[in-house]
Amino acid sequence: MKKNIPHIKIPHIIALAAITGLLAIAGNIVQAQTADDLDQTVFPTITAQPVDQVIPIGSDVVLSVQANNADGYQWLINGIPADGQTNNSLTIANAGIGDVGLYSCEVFNGGEMVPTRTASVEVETTAGATVASITTSTLTAKATAGSALTASAMTAGASGACLPGGGPIIVYGTPYLGGGSKGRCPGPYAGYVNYTKTISQGWGWAPTSTIHTATDTNRTDTKVEYVGAYGDSGCAQTTVTIPNPTFSPVYRFTIYFTNNVPTSTNYPIVLTGFSL
Repeated sequence: MKKNIPHIKIPHIIALAAITGLLAIAGNIVQAQTADDLDQTVFPTITAQPVDQVIPIGSDVVLSVQANNADGYQWLINGIPADGQTNNSLTIANAGIGDVGLYSCEVFNGGEMVPTRTASVEVETTAGATVASITTSTLTAKATAGSALTASAMTAGASGACLPGGGPIIVYGTPYLGGGSKGRCPGPYAGYVNYTKTISQGWGWAPTSTIHTATDTNRTDTKVEYVGAYGDSGCAQTTVTIPNPTFSPVYRFTIYFTNNVPTSTNYPIVLTGFSL
């Protein structure tokens, strides 16, 4: 007598077993992740970040960070730890051109560390003040290798020729590496320097001056852009001119490098027809 043998669909059983196994593994992974979640209370919590600053040359700069659950600090200047700067604030007395740079702080709690944002420190000076700073120990004691204090910038300062109502003003900022493209101007770029104050503290134009320009006196292959507080903007190679009468009460500026971003930490822009 022939027995009826049930037809068993082996592939279906294998597939069901595989799915069941995967679900079990996934459940274990979720459970392991839940069990191994880091205790976030061991990390410091930053409540106030260092802020960008543009100050007149020779002024004091104070950078600070506020954090909860922190027991240590280490300030960095251009990514390099600064000797002895281990408090929650850093003070630069009598800031000069050599102090222009990018400042950040590492905030510790035991072995755990949280970094702050990077704040830029820039200095501004009138032409006469630039001459005074150049003839002091600024160049020998503070200027770094590859400094952007070129002969053209020094000549602009040495001239001391102030246009009616304001300028020239020289502002020193730190180039950033970062490529991109912005329309037809500046177009493709490999890096840039932002010369910025807060929107209410931009460089105001002098009403008695009929010329308002921002100029890169070091190179001829850069693009210069202005942006006004009310949204007007313009861009041109090497020198940009704000139309007169001006639209916004204050302006900010950017130099874009189409290639060969400078390694200097203090790259100047010359503003004419503006006030500090």
